[in-house]
Amino acid sequence: MTLLLMAAGSGSRYGKLKQFDELGPKEEFLMEFAIYDAIKNDFSQIVVITKAANVTFLNDYLSARLPKNIRLDVLAQEITDLPSGVTFTGERKKPWGTAHAVWTARNVINGPFVVINADDFYGQSAYKRAADFMKSNENDYCLLGYTLKDTLSEHGSVSRGVCKVSGDNLLSVEERLKLIQKGDVVLDEDTGLEFSGEEQASMNFWVCRPSIFDKIESEFRIFLKDEDRIANSELYIPLMIQEMLQGKEINVKCIPSGSEWFGVTYASDKEKAMGSLLKKTKEGQYTSPLWN
Repeated sequence: MTLLLMAAGSGSRYGKLKQFDELGPKEEFLMEFAIYDAIKNDFSQIVVITKAANVTFLNDYLSARLPKNIRLDVLAQEITDLPSGVTFTGERKKPWGTAHAVWTARNVINGPFVVINADDFYGQSAYKRAADFMKSNENDYCLLGYTLKDTLSEHGSVSRGVCKVSGDNLLSVEERLKLIQKGDVVLDEDTGLEFSGEEQASMNFWVCRPSIFDKIESEFRIFLKDEDRIANSELYIPLMIQEMLQGKEINVKCIPSGSEWFGVTYASDKEKAMGSLLKKTKEGQYTSPLWN
């Protein structure tokens, strides 16, 4: 089983590259706790997608820490990484999006894999539930969900994928761009829609299959023919999965993660994240230092 971490973001709201901020009790990166939890649950390959400038540093940093039996692939998400026969001659500074980040790993992943954000903490039970799902299910995709009200920030609005679920089947994920707690409800300031807060939210913890690579490439070819999308848009993982779901190409389960989630969207989130990691370490959930 493989864990793919997306670590190519710029941290515009955070003010620095939060993927490499030293949040752990022994100055560990947040992604190291995700890797630790995955390895504890029988994941044997770690794939990290990052900017080209960070590949050597991150490969050296993680190679010195991870157990020797764990395969590590650190790959660069490049704007020039395009489907065969396709060219792009325009100017673009931003990467092509999270779906393209996943597609970057198409040549190193051969089986089921988990996709996560490198700058989020997902909790140990999420990795166990994902591992159990992959061991018992050979075909379906899966989203590990989090209760919406528990994923908000005290320091500003956040973007979340709000899920519609029937039983354990995921029906859809709708991206809401400016969610904030307002009294007893969660308000999307962008649309005026209100949510109870008990809905399942996608925090980009997906169990995927290699079939997603072909879907991304197909959509990427269409995307690159549209000048407006090239200028202003990105390809996102939830959109790829939703299109596959609506086309009845796949089944997607939605399983509550059973875990606490926290992230560092804003610089002011850092202190709380550091306190949470210290507390979990003192409680014995993590060793200190993390890697012995």
